Amino acid sequence: RGISSNQRPKRPLTAYLRFVIDNRPAFREKNPESSNLELIKKLACAWKDLPASQKQVYEEARKTDWKRYGEQMAAYKAQLTPAQAAALKEERRKQVAKRRSIRAKRELNLLGKPKRARSGFNIFLSENFQESEGISPVAKLKKLFDTWQKLSTSQKQPYLQLAEDDKVRYENEMKSWEAKMIELGREDLVRSKKQRLKKKPAGTAKQAETAKASSGGNKAKLKKSEE
Repeated sequence: RGISSNQRPKRPLTAYLRFVIDNRPAFREKNPESSNLELIKKLACAWKDLPASQKQVYEEARKTDWKRYGEQMAAYKAQLTPAQAAALKEERRKQVAKRRSIRAKRELNLLGKPKRARSGFNIFLSENFQESEGISPVAKLKKLFDTWQKLSTSQKQPYLQLAEDDKVRYENEMKSWEAKMIELGREDLVRSKKQRLKKKPAGTAKQAETAKASSGGNKAKLKKSEE
C-alpha cells in the first residue's frame, strides 16, 4: 500500500535517444515541411554518420545515468515489503503482456490478416447502434442486447444468415492469407500449427489410452501365467 509502479525509477535513455532529443528541434527548424517519420529518418542517418568521438559523449552520459539508476532501484526495492514486491511484479508482468499483445495485433494488421467473422448479434448491433441517441454506449449495448434476446427465430434469421455468409468469407480469406504467410516463412501465424502445438489430436490420445490399457492387460496375463 502506498507504493506504485509509477514511483519506480525510470530506465535511462539510450545514447541514440539522447541524440534525437538534443537535435530534433534543430532538425525540425531546418525541415519544417517534413513529416515526423521523415524527420526521424533524417536523425537516424545523422546518428549513423556521427563521428565516434561525438557518439562517445552520449554514451558516457548514458553510463552515468545507468549507474544512478542502479542506486535508485536498490533504494526503491529496499522500501518494499514482500507483499508489495510481489504485487508490483505482477503489475509489471501484466503491463509487459499487454504491450506484447498490442504489438502482436499491430503486426497482424500490417500483415493484412482478415477480420474475424461477425456473429448474428454483432451484425444486428452494427445496424441499430446509431439509432438510440442520447444514451451512453453501455446503455445502448444493454438495450440492444435485450431487444435481440426478445426477437423471434424468424426475426433473427436474416442476421444469422448474414453471419453464416461472413463465416464463409472469413474462411476463404484466411486460407489465402495463411498460404501467403507460409510463403513468407511465418508458419507460426497459421492456425493449424497453433492447434497442433496446443493440444494433441483426440485420436492420438485415444490410441495412447488403448495402448496403455492393452499393456496393463498383457502385464496382468503375464503375471498370472508366472504364478
